[in-house]
Amino acid sequence: MSELQPADFERADYRTVLRRLTTLDQRAADLRAEAVEWHAEQRAAADEQVAAAEEQARAAQRAVRAAQRDLEEVDARAAGLWAEYVHRVGPVAERFGKLPPASIPRQRSELEAEDYLAEVEKKVKWTPPARPITFGVKVLFWIFGLAGGIVGALLNQVLRDTGAVSTGDWHQAAPVVALLVLLACPVLAVVGAKLVADRRKVGLDTATVVTILVTGLVTAMLLFTATQYASGGR
Repeated sequence: MSELQPADFERADYRTVLRRLTTLDQRAADLRAEAVEWHAEQRAAADEQVAAAEEQARAAQRAVRAAQRDLEEVDARAAGLWAEYVHRVGPVAERFGKLPPASIPRQRSELEAEDYLAEVEKKVKWTPPARPITFGVKVLFWIFGLAGGIVGALLNQVLRDTGAVSTGDWHQAAPVVALLVLLACPVLAVVGAKLVADRRKVGLDTATVVTILVTGLVTAMLLFTATQYASGGR
């Protein structure tokens, strides 16, 4: 329906004007209802947007907390790997002090922190293969066994001699202690050979250990027998 103009009221009669006024009241009521409906729709849309924004804010907070936990876990694991590295390397790594600051190598930013940590852990736990035992090293280990037997036999004789000239408990215990020393020195020779092997990055296999131990024990027993024979012959 077209809007009423002032000239329309001048030309219209009373009934027409009344009917038109009644129509205006209805139209105004329709406009008010439309305005109320529009306001309700706008308010509902605004409420939905506010609710969505609040949910996004909560999700962002959860993401921040999760990222913080991940950061703490990464820092803890990195510190553990650094401590293990320092323990394995020793003074060479200790001169750097504490854990270096985190950084991402160039051209590798597509990797996650877990990938870097796994790569570092693999490198830290990598152990170079033991070098083969050469003939010179075998001779050195044989000398260890021989020296262990000789030292054991000498200490055995010294302890027996001191026990023989003494009295009391030591006179009774000296032969037992001397026998223990005689057997312990070849074992200590194996320990010394193991230390040398570790410094030379050489694997000390079972056969080599048995060779050192048998060499020491045979040498010690031969010298002990010879000493006892010589003592008995005098």
